Amino acid sequence: MKNKPIYVELDIHTTLEELWEHTQSPMLHQQWDLRFSEISYLPKLNEHEKQNFLYETRIGFGLKIKGTGETSHSPAPSMSERLSVLSFASEQPVSLIRHGGGYWKYKVNNNEVTFMTLFDYRTRFGVAGRLLDRFIFRPLFGYATAWSFDRLRIWLEQKIPPSVTAERAITHYVSVIFIMLLWLYEGIVPKLLYPDAGELTLMKQVGWFAGNELLMVHFIGIGEVALGIISAIFHRKNGIYIAQILLLLVLTLPALLYDPRVLMSPFNPLTLALPMIGLCLIARWSGRHLPQASRCKRHFK
Repeated sequence: MKNKPIYVELDIHTTLEELWEHTQSPMLHQQWDLRFSEISYLPKLNEHEKQNFLYETRIGFGLKIKGTGETSHSPAPSMSERLSVLSFASEQPVSLIRHGGGYWKYKVNNNEVTFMTLFDYRTRFGVAGRLLDRFIFRPLFGYATAWSFDRLRIWLEQKIPPSVTAERAITHYVSVIFIMLLWLYEGIVPKLLYPDAGELTLMKQVGWFAGNELLMVHFIGIGEVALGIISAIFHRKNGIYIAQILLLLVLTLPALLYDPRVLMSPFNPLTLALPMIGLCLIARWSGRHLPQASRCKRHFK
């Protein structure tokens, strides 16, 4: 069972020197690359030796994967190309990766630099490790590499530090998840499962669908479930948030206009609509300059 090497390619509007500095300097590299929490170069006896380094990756729950590696720079065939070759390994028994290697390639293309990487590795834990790598770890590792490349692009092109990009990404995805969950809850629980708890009464008070109030409550519930799923799928589209805000106003204002006494209740349509509108505005704002792994080419020619 042979797994394909991980390949990522991205065009970045920058200079070769600037890209080289941000990828070869450990202090800069560890800021944008999700795969490494810390990178430390070890002293060299002379300039002709390969550069040895230590790396550390935090995988959560207080666990850290530590390893070693070495990198070298091949002679540039021209002023517009560079190549950096590296190998890495970890002796920790909990590390899925035993050892591996690959390269970073830089190629100037007009006003851009094409940044490419290809690497592969061997795993631990026999067949179980290979299956885990094939179906879970390798796809995630490839995605993290591509996401990190685009995070670097944003840093170089938009001058937005990786730490700010990470904060925006966390804010955005948390907002998107809560928006989706709220739509799903509002569609399923009070409208599809328990319409008699209050939604049916509100629909009757509006008076627009005499005799068909229950059908309309169910119809709106199905629509809200669908909207929750759609809002998560198209979370990068600004229009999806404008549409949700307008829909929230359409669903809320009629009930308030026909029976303002609803506002006296501690839990009323307004107490739900306002937080959801706020989440939509936050998700729309935080979605600017968000790293996107799909911008990268993932298949080696």
